[in-house]
Amino acid sequence: MIELLTTRHAYIAFVLLVCIGLYMMIASPNIVKKLIGLNLFQTAVFLLFVVAAYVQGGTSPVIPAGAPETYVSPLPHVIVLTAIVVGVSLTAVGLALSIRVYSEFGTLRMDVLREIVRENREVNDD
Repeated sequence: MIELLTTRHAYIAFVLLVCIGLYMMIASPNIVKKLIGLNLFQTAVFLLFVVAAYVQGGTSPVIPAGAPETYVSPLPHVIVLTAIVVGVSLTAVGLALSIRVYSEFGTLRMDVLREIVRENREVNDD
């Protein structure tokens, strides 16, 4: 077990990033901190894809005649690049919405925002 932990550093980093990202998304009441946690979680998934696609002794996928048959598949790397673009877009939209929420309500704390929404519903119901 110890040997497995000492040889698989990337998997340990994956687990740590997932745990930290999930903790930040669940435990933090601040919207921006939740977005940072989401980015850490996304980074962990990217790391897992790249590590899973690693081939020991693999070459680039451009295969000339007579080349070794082990090559690295470019598909996981392409998926990760696409996911990075989606992640950056998601972060940009999340930050833009956070700015709008802050300008409207003056806070980014979820518990305070829930209370404000609850008060607004009570006022509108009356």
